[in-house]
Amino acid sequence: MRGAGGALAFVQAVGFCSIFFRFPEGVACLWEAVVGRARPRWPRRSHHDEGVGLAWRLKDELPAARRVYYGKLLRGRPVLVALDLFPAFYALVRGRQRARAYRTEYAAGRMSLTAKRLMDAMVREHPQYTRELRANTFLLEPSRTREFERAMADLQQGLWVVKSEERYEPTFSYRWELMEAWLPDLVAVGRRLSRAVALDRLLDRYTAGAVFTTRPRLRRLFGVPAAELNASIARLAQSGALHEVTVTGWPGHWLVHI
Repeated sequence: MRGAGGALAFVQAVGFCSIFFRFPEGVACLWEAVVGRARPRWPRRSHHDEGVGLAWRLKDELPAARRVYYGKLLRGRPVLVALDLFPAFYALVRGRQRARAYRTEYAAGRMSLTAKRLMDAMVREHPQYTRELRANTFLLEPSRTREFERAMADLQQGLWVVKSEERYEPTFSYRWELMEAWLPDLVAVGRRLSRAVALDRLLDRYTAGAVFTTRPRLRRLFGVPAAELNASIARLAQSGALHEVTVTGWPGHWLVHI
């Protein structure tokens, strides 16, 4: 892989991938695709490594051009997601919610006060760069950096906000946007999807790339209740996409994508 075109084709083929982190569940990894081998050794001088540099540049370029989604969606780790699969993630995470539903989430105790204040500021004005957003929410003090970062991580995982740009000049900064303002059409598609359809699409796409997996691995990766997961596996098995088998010498049951 040598550029944005190859990276985009890779993300579209696998559905979603990590940048550098190697998920034990077998999620595809952009860095591995760039260097062309599995489990490459982290270079001693990573800042001067060609493969690391290219992977880092691609994870900036593709989302900035709105060719993929980039955010912390799986186990708190950042991933790149193909746009055709993004509505399934949205349906699973947010369902039919719009941006202003954050107030309901806060009232129900599912959103922190800091995250709610950040959403108040974003709804009033968006997009915003990090320093501007911190200033507007009185979080500029260095002692409040971790509080800000935790809240923004929660908002990213909840698909409330998205990092739409990484600016390096004149100083390094992120630009943040409301999710439904950044990908309005795909958010609208996601709001119309049922959880069952969304989960089926995610499991089918993931297992097509991973080839084989287990129920515990799927629960760990997607964080859905066992009953929902088992129902989705049953539907995919009935359609012929998945087959559950035992393998001599391997413990338990394995799900194999056909």
